[in-house]
Amino acid sequence: MENLKEFKELGLTSKTLEALAKKGFEKPSPIQALTIPALLTGDKDIIGQAQTGTGKTAAFSLPILEKIDKSTGNLQAIVLAPTRELAVQVAEEMNSFAVGRKLRIVPIYGGQSLELQKKQIRKGVDIIVGTPGRVIDLINRQILKLGSLEYFILDEADEMLNMGFLDDIKEILSHTNDDKRMLFFSATMPKEIMEVAKTYMKDHEVLAVKKRELTTDLTDQIYFEVKERDKFEALCRIIDIEPDFYGIVFCRTKNDVNEVVGKLNDRGYDAEGLHGDISQNHREVTLRRFKNKNINLLVATDVAARGIDVNDLSHVINYAIPQEPESYVHRIGRTGRAGKEGTAITFITPFEYRKLLQIQKIVKKEIRKESVPGVKDIILAKKNRILDSISKNLEAGELDSFYDMARELIAQEENPIELLAAVLKSSYEDVLEESNYSDIEDVKVDKSGKARLFIALGKKDKMTAKKIVDLVVKKSKVKASAIKGVEVYENFSFMTVPFVEAETIVETFKKERRGRKPLIEKAKNRK
Repeated sequence: MENLKEFKELGLTSKTLEALAKKGFEKPSPIQALTIPALLTGDKDIIGQAQTGTGKTAAFSLPILEKIDKSTGNLQAIVLAPTRELAVQVAEEMNSFAVGRKLRIVPIYGGQSLELQKKQIRKGVDIIVGTPGRVIDLINRQILKLGSLEYFILDEADEMLNMGFLDDIKEILSHTNDDKRMLFFSATMPKEIMEVAKTYMKDHEVLAVKKRELTTDLTDQIYFEVKERDKFEALCRIIDIEPDFYGIVFCRTKNDVNEVVGKLNDRGYDAEGLHGDISQNHREVTLRRFKNKNINLLVATDVAARGIDVNDLSHVINYAIPQEPESYVHRIGRTGRAGKEGTAITFITPFEYRKLLQIQKIVKKEIRKESVPGVKDIILAKKNRILDSISKNLEAGELDSFYDMARELIAQEENPIELLAAVLKSSYEDVLEESNYSDIEDVKVDKSGKARLFIALGKKDKMTAKKIVDLVVKKSKVKASAIKGVEVYENFSFMTVPFVEAETIVETFKKERRGRKPLIEKAKNRK
């Protein structure tokens, strides 16, 4: 584990290093380098500031897993996450780090069976990763007891604030013991979160990582609109039209990686995959082959791609659009290095245009639409490459070993054009066959960039258009100028806002209910 030397120097034991090697980690990220030793050897509470996608989960998980005392039989740590997706993701990652430690790490969140979660907690849990609403529910039912915690971790603190969870955090903290150690992690640290820290933390230190640049001028960023079932065909066309394709294809899950690699190999491409279940030895061999350009295609998940340092990629393909804008930046940053321009291509389905707008807003650079290369264009590009290759061979000479075969062929056929056509057919018929490619269906994506929202308040609630705008602005911090077309009816209202602002508003109000429904939600399509 020589390549994990930097992790070892942070104070991690061999058991943890083995788990890191299995997951393909090579060296700590800046937030990990700051946080791990502070948690292992210090005793202060910590406020960690770093962007999403920089390894915060490992930063707090690794030292906590090292220090937990299982013999107490009590719940040792709780991690609060703003969404159930993040809670599941954090729990899965913590479990992958805890291999061989016999610790029970359980996610709890709304939407999953309450009875199942009760059963898991009663059986005995060492670490819980939960969403605030479900944690409070289980506390109130006296199922979850937080009086013997060693660690209290708040993940994505700024998102918690944006989603209206501040009072919930305070409520949960009121049920915890005073002598626990606290960790707040966030991309930004709003004053409300800092006030919570001052109120509930003892002696604390702030560990901040310098914000990364959010784009690169040497990366040409484009997107293709394709249906899910046409993504693989589009990928093959991109590879085939490029004369020197050398890139990474990013997928969301290890199963997606395996499927794409298998289909690429079946179609004759030399591709290999990287994901969390691949052994360290296999990973090292694969990376060496890729860096040496023995293979030109690497298919990977975000986690498995950590630590890949290749300076001259021609392409990064987002086969699956990243969940976070920061992940997009991290992916495409692998092109456009060493002064060479690279290309980042993102596939979006008809339902993903909103995500693209969010990414574009963060990177502050146009991600322009292009069309998937047509079959005739690809065949023409291949023919030109063949002609170019033949011209280079003629210029280079060194054809002696083929002269005898050439004379034999000429002796059999007097028509040189017929002869040359036969040679080309024999060598390139499969390569130039249009039937190798499948049709790609045209996609219609909503480009208005607007969403219509339903508000469960109306004239009977003494609401006016101005009052609705004021309510939304106050709670969500969305600018009033973004809210258009407010329609107020007797029992409900509507408004129209851009996609990105719509997401913010819906997330902000999803905990505020009107009966069984959220106070504000996306309106159903009008007939």
